[in-house]
Amino acid sequence: MFCRDCGEKLSLRFMENEGLVPYCDKCGKFKFPFFPVAVSMVVVNREGSKILLARHAGDEDFKLFAGYIKKGESAEKTIPRELREETRLTAIRWKYLCSRYHDAKDILMLGFIVTADEGEMSFNEEISEARWCTFEGAKEIIRKNSTAEYFLNAAISELSRKK
Repeated sequence: MFCRDCGEKLSLRFMENEGLVPYCDKCGKFKFPFFPVAVSMVVVNREGSKILLARHAGDEDFKLFAGYIKKGESAEKTIPRELREETRLTAIRWKYLCSRYHDAKDILMLGFIVTADEGEMSFNEEISEARWCTFEGAKEIIRKNSTAEYFLNAAISELSRKK
């Protein structure tokens, strides 16, 4: 591990109430590891009856919409930006659902239910196809045993309680 500010090799030092934490002798500071965070969005129509899933370019499976939170940006700013960039749809409202560590990319995913208009979609180069599905249809085509499936099931459980 190296300091992201000066490049010096970090050592582990004991910090009260934290245990062993990376420390930079050159900066004279504890350096907690950088940890990327992203939003995962279960996008639903206004009625809350359909879920929008996407197939990414070069991938066979359908997934949820997601995006990294940029430096200086909040999760609440990331949601409408990412949805607009990927589909041209407008996020009307969103609600935090739950979080989950995504080991494949070493990232913390913040799950949201996002309500969007069912307007005309166009995709950026990341998305090859998107499809509005019923709850059952979404469960059938989502990548099995994935973080996306975890968030989808949590959202469907939450949305079903409201009906």
